[in-house]
Amino acid sequence: MKVKVLRLGHRYSRDRRISTHVGLVARAFGADELLMDVEDKQLGESITGIAQEWGGEFRVSFINNWKKFLREFDGEKIHLTMYGINVDDCIGKIKSSRKDKLIIIGGQKVPSDLYELVDHNIAIGSQPHSEVAALSIFLDRLFDGKELGRKFNGRKEIIPQERGKKVIEK
Repeated sequence: MKVKVLRLGHRYSRDRRISTHVGLVARAFGADELLMDVEDKQLGESITGIAQEWGGEFRVSFINNWKKFLREFDGEKIHLTMYGINVDDCIGKIKSSRKDKLIIIGGQKVPSDLYELVDHNIAIGSQPHSEVAALSIFLDRLFDGKELGRKFNGRKEIIPQERGKKVIEK
């Protein structure tokens, strides 16, 4: 099963940091690719550079027509929104399907037709919160926490310890 994250509504001046965090969380928590509806080469190069340095197979791609992409995506389309069904009430059904997953998150108010174009509208709680938090919680539930122990085999690796920082370079 491949997992892609589609970030809608990236605004260059306002969202660069949040969109970078979306990419970092997507990569670290088990997704294979970040797709964006707005091309931001600097952001793409930044996330790609981190993946090259820290390891793992992760891509950043830009799409021109997200609605067409959704219609043509051969897999489950999952929109993370605070207006959907609680994640704990539907994650079992989503995990039982081995189809590829496309997780959609919005940076600003998403078009109302998005709710009809997806297979699932999933809520992580029912209060306003960050799309970064929603993505991390959803991916953690999807992978049963196993993504946290994944080995990336990068040029750099953090060695866990109680105090201080230890990073080895290979």
